[in-house]
Amino acid sequence: MLDTATGTLVDPVQDGAATLYVCGITPYDATHLGHAATAVAFDLLGRAWRDAGVAVRFASNVTDVDDPLLERAAATGVDWRALAAEQIALYAEDMAALQVIPPDAYLGAVESIPAVVSAVEQMLAAGTAYRVPTADALSAAELGDVYADLAADDQFGEAARLDGDEMLALSAERGGDPGRPGKKGPLDPLLWRRERAGEPAWDGGSLGRGRPGWHIECAVIALGNLGAPLSVLGGGSDLAFPHHEMSCSHARALTGSPSSGARAHVHAGMVGLDGEKMSKSRGNLVLVSTLRAAGVDPMAIRLAILAHHYRDDWDWSDEVLATAEARLGRWRAALSGVGGPAADETLAAVRAALADDLDAPAALAAVDAWADAALAGAVAPVEGAPGVVARALDALLGVRL
Repeated sequence: MLDTATGTLVDPVQDGAATLYVCGITPYDATHLGHAATAVAFDLLGRAWRDAGVAVRFASNVTDVDDPLLERAAATGVDWRALAAEQIALYAEDMAALQVIPPDAYLGAVESIPAVVSAVEQMLAAGTAYRVPTADALSAAELGDVYADLAADDQFGEAARLDGDEMLALSAERGGDPGRPGKKGPLDPLLWRRERAGEPAWDGGSLGRGRPGWHIECAVIALGNLGAPLSVLGGGSDLAFPHHEMSCSHARALTGSPSSGARAHVHAGMVGLDGEKMSKSRGNLVLVSTLRAAGVDPMAIRLAILAHHYRDDWDWSDEVLATAEARLGRWRAALSGVGGPAADETLAAVRAALADDLDAPAALAAVDAWADAALAGAVAPVEGAPGVVARALDALLGVRL
């Protein structure tokens, strides 16, 4: 895998075991192709590991309370809890349709609040967090919001490898508040937000009523369910900073260990539409559920994603989908017979491609070559070969035919 922190290929598996944490969705809109591409990328990693005999434990989260969710609920006149539940269910349906193996541990921010409170209290006691007064809190305003003190972390910035100006710009763009008065450092991230009028809040013990920050949520869920260090911390490339950088910093603060982040920071490319990144804020979304409702085979969607290397940015288009549908049709036709070309070399080629930084396009090309030979009848058929290939495609690539 390519480690974002070093820019080199690394093998994060140790002693035949690996842990994988992939940051989940904020459920205020349906699953778009960007979400799907990230999920498929790390599903492919898990499949390759398991096929190689690695013991894998996989955890993820859903940020079921956050500003975007609350804003969408208010704008649409829907209770935020109902909106979150609806979108979480739809995401699960989309992932099942795309053959994405679910996490071993899948937790929401809300159910993780007691653990977050304990972690933030620990950081305050250790001096790696501090309070910022909040005049408009509903009560006990002197307690204030709680922020992490990044000056206490000598390793901060090593994961994303950005300069100060880049970090400030991305912090402002991606949910940070670098201009917040009272903070010790502009990049210091929110750990606990005190209750505001009209916002949901929970008992925070000594922190006062409020709700968790985004980065501490993932740090707590990852540490509590996978331990430290993670083998792979994964997500879209837009999560490298600030989210993954901050989450790993929090993990180091909570464990007191400089090696409590991840052995590999792995990031999937962005999916665009008409030359722009696909995102909810831009409104240029192609939704998996919409494609499914229109009759598009989910396996064609998965093949369209796998046709691109997981680290590459790419654009969704009608042509991309048509190419995937044609490939799916060829594969099904080739697999429909009792016999076909011997499967051993094809399976070896698929495994080798996945071992080479998850080179899914090369894996698809190996299957294409087998399918073309099968359809051409160019070699003496081996009875049962199509079944072997079909089972391998299901297990290794997640393509069920």
